[in-house]
Amino acid sequence: MPFLTEPSCRRCGAPTVWPVERCLECSGRRLAFSSARAVVAYRGPARDLVQGWKEHGLRRAAALVADLTVTRLQPPTVDVVTWVPPDGARLLERGHHPARTLARLLAARWDLPSAELLERGGRSLRQTGLTLPERRRNVRGAFAPRRSVPANVLLIDDVYTTGSTVSAAAAALRRGGAGTVHVVTFARTGR
Repeated sequence: MPFLTEPSCRRCGAPTVWPVERCLECSGRRLAFSSARAVVAYRGPARDLVQGWKEHGLRRAAALVADLTVTRLQPPTVDVVTWVPPDGARLLERGHHPARTLARLLAARWDLPSAELLERGGRSLRQTGLTLPERRRNVRGAFAPRRSVPANVLLIDDVYTTGSTVSAAAAALRRGGAGTVHVVTFARTGR
């Protein structure tokens, strides 16, 4: 597995040559989350694992993904764990929701409560193949808080590509009352 190691950007978790507060990738961007961390680079066997888990119904892979995550990352101090909600059509197409499953498994392993705090505000296009500006526009307003949100939240998703999805979801959590949102994903694409 192509595990990610330090140093990295303190904000978005991008691999860097030395530790930085904000890297070239996230500098100048308005990101709604406080930090983002991932376990593996989205390439080679990690990409195959994620594709099998997300798109080909390999649901048992979720336990392996959760185990790898807890062995590589320390959980931030949070009140609750939640996940990025899926588009309804993609949920029907896949028949399962990888981010929710991962969030619940991580919450159990880290002895934290989990809750469904977000909902989709409408249908968005698949992010695959979209440019960074298109990704930002595509998810703008896509999420809304389901209820009042605790002050410190851990947001889980499967893959961090540009940060647009998790930033939009974190913005919705902040509108719902969160003061701090940390993000954990299993994989992260390279830039």
